[in-house]
Amino acid sequence: MTRRVGVLISGRGSNLAALLAAAKAPDYPARIALVLSNRPDAGGLGIAAEAGIPAETVDHRRFGPDRAAHEVALDAKLRAAGIELVCLAGYMRRLTPFLVRAWAGRMLNIHPSLLPAFPGLDTHARALQAGVCLHGCTVHLVSEAVDEGAILGQAAVPVLPGDTEASLAKRVLAQEHLLYPAVLRVVASGAAGQAAAGDASLLNVLAAETLPRQVLRERPALQ
Repeated sequence: MTRRVGVLISGRGSNLAALLAAAKAPDYPARIALVLSNRPDAGGLGIAAEAGIPAETVDHRRFGPDRAAHEVALDAKLRAAGIELVCLAGYMRRLTPFLVRAWAGRMLNIHPSLLPAFPGLDTHARALQAGVCLHGCTVHLVSEAVDEGAILGQAAVPVLPGDTEASLAKRVLAQEHLLYPAVLRVVASGAAGQAAAGDASLLNVLAAETLPRQVLRERPALQ
């Protein structure tokens, strides 16, 4: 059975494009049936149109500060299209309890960090500032608390010496485009996912030039 998926976007739609590409496979258990944006200038609307997918704007500005009223309009369009699962793909609006509860267990989000590390915004800058060796992305169920829903899948990348926010974001985004379709496949089919091998690992040991000088000076002599 193929599940009907609605995708909510606010911007360029690169994850939408990845989902659309995956859904072209004959054995893919989901198809994108509707794309909704809260911004009329979202680039993802053009991607949907080129793919022949119904796409509409429900501009949040028409509803002023009433977030719930905006979400009632979104919910009505999702239900009218017979949507069964919802994917947030760069949807930059904090949801109210109304929409979260209406689609509880059926709404997915992709976040550019290895949750629970770095929820919220500016994840790549924060990862660099924290000095982590691994960074990545997470697909999770949407909950009322931001970025705290059940984790469904993750992909990791190494943080390299000399990384900038832009270079790190580029590598994470490439993994997002692989992870989101893979997780949606599992959720839509109800089948078990493919776990990594028990001895799998991604090692990223700090290069000597990135270590604090004090650490280098205090290295014990080899016996």
